[in-house]
Amino acid sequence: MSHHRTARRADGGMKVVLFCGGQGLRMRDYSENVPKPMVPIGQRPILWHLMKYYAHYGHRDFILCLGHRAEAVKEYFLDYKEWLSNDFVLNGRERSPQLKSTDIDDWRITFVDTGITSNIGQRLCAVREYLGDDEVFMANYSDGLSDLHLPDLVDHYHAMGRTATMVCAPPGHSFHMIQLDDGHRIARVQEAREAGLLVNAGFFIFHTDVFDYIRPGEELVHEPFARLIAADEITGFRHTGFWAGMDTFKEQQQFNDMWSRGEAPWAVWNRTTTTVEIPVSVAS
Repeated sequence: MSHHRTARRADGGMKVVLFCGGQGLRMRDYSENVPKPMVPIGQRPILWHLMKYYAHYGHRDFILCLGHRAEAVKEYFLDYKEWLSNDFVLNGRERSPQLKSTDIDDWRITFVDTGITSNIGQRLCAVREYLGDDEVFMANYSDGLSDLHLPDLVDHYHAMGRTATMVCAPPGHSFHMIQLDDGHRIARVQEAREAGLLVNAGFFIFHTDVFDYIRPGEELVHEPFARLIAADEITGFRHTGFWAGMDTFKEQQQFNDMWSRGEAPWAVWNRTTTTVEIPVSVAS
């Protein structure tokens, strides 16, 4: 057991690895045409909302693990339309918008093809070289959003000094847990939320030592996490605020409804009081 006391980067930022290669089978209406992270919430894909969230807290160096319909993600950012989410002035004949603000000017995005059928563990290993000399980095499934105060997670990670930290949250929606007896009679029905159940919210912080726990072909949260647990090298950060995943068309509609009403808890960048803004160098 060798717990870490990793020094923080002087600029406060971390690289953020985003897993963008899944096919999202439960969103078939969308996934055949666009990768799951590109499914829209309002005018922007869920991937943008997540990146905007991280950028708000000063983490603007992104590594995208691409797979299914990778070209759709690349084309979106290569042909990025700033005017969709920013105010601008249009002067007569020029027909060229003068933006009042921008979204991604200070983002650095690395696009990596990590395979069509690769699992999360394989995708993570495929981008190891792009972490450079950074010992600590963040990672995310790219299919859920939260109002988590990110500096609290970072403080927890450094205070615990383990290889990995994962955010644990109540399920984004309640569902019924059913107990059957031997005669196939229902003995008990219970709301999952009331049972104190927590789920993997898909928000992680890792030390690069995590790669020592992953063997070829393994899924991240199965064998590697079992090894981390056995070595006391992983901790959970309990988040009791807003978190919800987007696995189904219904959940996508719920996100859209919240966004259209102006009641999107994850949109921390829209709050009148800025919590944290750390300048981050985006040089190679």
